[in-house]
Amino acid sequence: MSTVSSSGNRIPDDVLAAVNPSSTKSASETELSESRFLTLLTAQLKNQDPLNPMDNAEMTSQLAQISTVNGIEKLNSTLQKLMASSTDSQAMQAAAMLDHLVLVEGSSMTLTEGNQAYGGVELPQGVDSATLTITNANGLVVRTVDLGALDAGIHDFAWDGKNDAGELVAAGNYKFSISAEQGGKTVTATPLQLGAVSGVLRDASGVKLELGELGNYSLDDIRQIY
Repeated sequence: MSTVSSSGNRIPDDVLAAVNPSSTKSASETELSESRFLTLLTAQLKNQDPLNPMDNAEMTSQLAQISTVNGIEKLNSTLQKLMASSTDSQAMQAAAMLDHLVLVEGSSMTLTEGNQAYGGVELPQGVDSATLTITNANGLVVRTVDLGALDAGIHDFAWDGKNDAGELVAAGNYKFSISAEQGGKTVTATPLQLGAVSGVLRDASGVKLELGELGNYSLDDIRQIY
């Protein structure tokens, strides 16, 4: 399995519509706040006691308050625009993965009739030995494979659909696990399952990739693209 660049994928119309939302108002909240403030300040100046006029420090304080509110609202507006832009960019990246295969954390693999099943493993360091164990829906071991020594990083593997006796097993869903050692000590190996990107989902939590029965995954969950 080799990594390929994402190109030539048509982005669905609903995804294009989703990645560029817009919202407009006839008058911003900032403008309304400033208008109300100026109205109140003008009323205070007109009705102040000539013998006890408004203190300059008090007026300066009120001006500073409206300036602070104005600044906070502008900052919030800028942050919202930045977040929207980031989400739009993620949606476009996700759309480019449509119809590609990806590796995500998980231990499921599907064996189809006459075909191989695929999976992967992520290692935090190099190991002297690694062993792949495949089990059926009943939890029984059907195949054990010595993967040998592996470097740190991501590795993929293919299962030919045969058990330890060399016989083809039935097509269906299987589970697998990876055990690894370095210098006689156990090394944590993260199993990676292979899925096909069938759609892009955008909700309140962000942009997600739809991987069929495997579920929905964020872009950060993708370990490898094929």
